[in-house]
Amino acid sequence: MKIVKGLLLGSVATLAASSGAMAADLPVKAKAVEYVKVCSLYGPGFYFIPGTDTCIKLGGYLRMDVLANTNSDHTGNYAGAGGAQNRFTNGYTWRSREDLNVDTRTATEYGVVRTFFDATFSWTSDSYGAGAAAGSTVYSPIGTAAAPNNASAGGVAAGTVGVYYAFIQFAGFTMGKAVSQFSAPWANYPGNNFDGLVGGGGTITGVNQFTYTAQFGNGVSLALSAQDQSAYYQAGVQNLGVQGTGALGPYGASDYAGTIAPDLVASLRVDQAWGLFQASFAAHDNHAAYYGGPELTGHPDDKWGWAGQLALSIKNIPTGPGDTINVQGVYTNGATRYNIQDLSGAGAFTYFGNTSVPGAYQSIGFGIAPDSVFVSGGSQQLITTYGVRGAYVHNWNPYWNTSVYGAWAQVNYNSTAKGYICGPGGTGVGGSFGVLIGATSNLTSCNPDYSIAQIGTQTQWTPVKNLTFSADFTYTHLDQNYAGTITYPGSAAIGKPAAVYSLSNQDTYMLLLRAQRNW
Repeated sequence: MKIVKGLLLGSVATLAASSGAMAADLPVKAKAVEYVKVCSLYGPGFYFIPGTDTCIKLGGYLRMDVLANTNSDHTGNYAGAGGAQNRFTNGYTWRSREDLNVDTRTATEYGVVRTFFDATFSWTSDSYGAGAAAGSTVYSPIGTAAAPNNASAGGVAAGTVGVYYAFIQFAGFTMGKAVSQFSAPWANYPGNNFDGLVGGGGTITGVNQFTYTAQFGNGVSLALSAQDQSAYYQAGVQNLGVQGTGALGPYGASDYAGTIAPDLVASLRVDQAWGLFQASFAAHDNHAAYYGGPELTGHPDDKWGWAGQLALSIKNIPTGPGDTINVQGVYTNGATRYNIQDLSGAGAFTYFGNTSVPGAYQSIGFGIAPDSVFVSGGSQQLITTYGVRGAYVHNWNPYWNTSVYGAWAQVNYNSTAKGYICGPGGTGVGGSFGVLIGATSNLTSCNPDYSIAQIGTQTQWTPVKNLTFSADFTYTHLDQNYAGTITYPGSAAIGKPAAVYSLSNQDTYMLLLRAQRNW
């Protein structure tokens, strides 16, 4: 019986193994493929992420810029090698850029949850320089700081990466890096591609913020925001007791303490079919460090500055379908970047030119616009600015349009600040400007006030959808209030010798040619 029982159990095991193998060979029903579905909830270009209720849209552009008579892709020749107006000044600057953005949205019981990310990948030609050490009068061989300089630390694949926007929107809140709520909807571009217009708020590359926007219906909204001031909204708290270098040299050195308070912004907006109206306000804390470095030297008290702006856009005016007028005006006191915005170099203007003054080597123009200035033992003196900018855009037909645009900003120092800079006699002697100009200078006017005027025109051709070619010409004029001659100590880094220079107004221009394919 034991033998029979063993044979039966063995047979059962063999049959079980055999049937299992046969089952493994039988066809199995394939899992259904999840195809990407169009998401029509948020406009064209959105798709559901497979397996989720979240919609995603990929976008961006590829752009090529060629700029004439500038060392920068975004501003004119205002300072440095560009402002030197010599053999270090670029005849052209070239940039190629890819922009990539990712937009996700999910419907919830609290409303839509949105995330948005935008990054740029750029290759830009740079400036040659003499390679002299800061403050050195020794001239090094040309080309020791060769262009392009894209392979420096932080570069990727011999180029540069930038993060423009990275924010979450939920239940009326915006949290992360986005354009400031202070800025008009067109930010730096009322009718232009040139980045450096004065006369209003900017942050086209985004600023960290925490914002709540209330919608009242009929296109009316109110935004209340706290935003980071350290990356784009600090124009300088200049310690005139410390000798600075570069463009701000005559105005001491910037002397910031650590971050203590964000900028507080409020913006009321009316957006309707006829156009748009916006009123913006910002409060900006100026928080300086120590008079002399160590804590025992003391420090000036904080001073809050502020800025106010009005913006107006009028659409579909009688001159043609799609024609637009955009205009804005701004006033600041101790909050200069809300007028002379972050991409404008007009707040640190040191520009050289020709001269007919006997005995002078060349001419030079200064235009410096910090938030405040102070001396040891003194309080911060806030700088006042005001300005406007705007554009008219005319569409000739669906393929061609032309704009005319302009901007103007005035920078004023109070009497105490002028005394700090120009000395008690107003001649520069005994003031921070005297440190730069030397005893042999002959000032007939010492006044740091100045204005910047800009005018330009742009023409665009769009032969096919999302492909645009443009030409943008910008002229800039510096109207300064210094006069006479100074003994300038020279700058080996840009090839400028120590010599006598006349003080005068300056003019510069640039041409931006662009090809851009949006996708």
